Amino acid sequence: MSGTTVGANDGDTGEDGQRSEALGDGAGARLGDGHDAPAPPDFTSEQLARGRALRRRQVPWTLGGRLAGLAVTLLLGLTPAGAHLVHAAGSLLGGSWTARVLGGTAALVLVGQLVGLPFGARVRVIRVEYGLVTQGWAGWAVDLLRGLALTLAFALPGALGVFALTGWSTRWWWAPAAGAAALLTVALSFLFPLVIEPVFNRFTPLPAGELRRALLALAERDRVRVRDVLVADASRRTTALNAYVSGFGATRRIVAYDTLLTTAAQREVELVVAHELGHVVHRDVLRGTVLGALGAAAAVAVLGLTAALHPLQHAAGVPDLADPRALPLLAAVAAVLGALGGPPQAAVSRRIEARADRHALELTRDPEQFIAMQRRLAVANVADVQPPLILELLFATHPSTARRIAAARRWAVSAAPAAGMEHG
Repeated sequence: MSGTTVGANDGDTGEDGQRSEALGDGAGARLGDGHDAPAPPDFTSEQLARGRALRRRQVPWTLGGRLAGLAVTLLLGLTPAGAHLVHAAGSLLGGSWTARVLGGTAALVLVGQLVGLPFGARVRVIRVEYGLVTQGWAGWAVDLLRGLALTLAFALPGALGVFALTGWSTRWWWAPAAGAAALLTVALSFLFPLVIEPVFNRFTPLPAGELRRALLALAERDRVRVRDVLVADASRRTTALNAYVSGFGATRRIVAYDTLLTTAAQREVELVVAHELGHVVHRDVLRGTVLGALGAAAAVAVLGLTAALHPLQHAAGVPDLADPRALPLLAAVAAVLGALGGPPQAAVSRRIEARADRHALELTRDPEQFIAMQRRLAVANVADVQPPLILELLFATHPSTARRIAAARRWAVSAAPAAGMEHG
């Protein structure tokens, strides 16, 4: 879970979401493929086999892309190859200090994009075969260019700031950089829904009608104030169903995919929104932002202390961190920290999503429709409803569909005596 967006389901928008799903978002409760485990009774054998087959085909390419990217980053950061790349890129722009910082940063970003490109393309081909992609290759390429532009828009000034600080102090540069990283995380929580999301999707207010009235009534019952309920034009990319909440304060809004609104029954849409309201009630976005800011600051501090180790600088072929040729070294350490931090973040996210599920059940008191909604999401997203435990531990940001359905049934059993007492 990020500080700006909390997803409701196993799917997500864009290539990042496809990779996340491929790696087992909502992974299940066992090790291995678990063919000896009883099949969940809510799905046909064909649906279960289809979800498993998609996961098996995607995971090697998704993991391969991540590992290839990490390997190239480490190769450039822990050998003189990265320093030579930065020098060459800077020379093309004139060879000044600024040219080396900007040219080296752009070169590293481009190399990362190129390494991941064939893996992402292969995952896309697989998802096309399963009917999950509606976007053409031209649209996909445009989205890649948009993502590249956004990455450079953040990376280039960020690199200039970092090396301005390392030029000030190679020992203590990370202290002000950590504070800047925390502030940037908070700022992005406000700006993400207003600036970044519209780059990839068009959003329109949910039209007036019975569904809008029902969703606003849910929010009123929950004493939640949101800026708006919007519809994202996800159908131009995917057939997957999803919804999420992003921003907080003046930028908070609930967003539903148009695919969800045109496919699911109204009550099922209400259950998805009730889940999202749970994130608002429990202040998950605000807490995620605060934790994200603290985590960013801590990561920068560890990055600074680790990259200052002389054996690493010697391996990278740089005299100190004030030299722009140290860019690949900083990127390599950051990549390792990001990989190590992924599983703990996923574990926290699963707990938060499970709590939002409970909130949806308590708000609607409709476990049957909650289960129907989970079935629809799993079938539409071609999810593996009970994938391997190892994928859950490493990558899953949501509990598996099987776990979510089982939790709903347990809630129904526990809520039945209370309901009987109320009627009595």
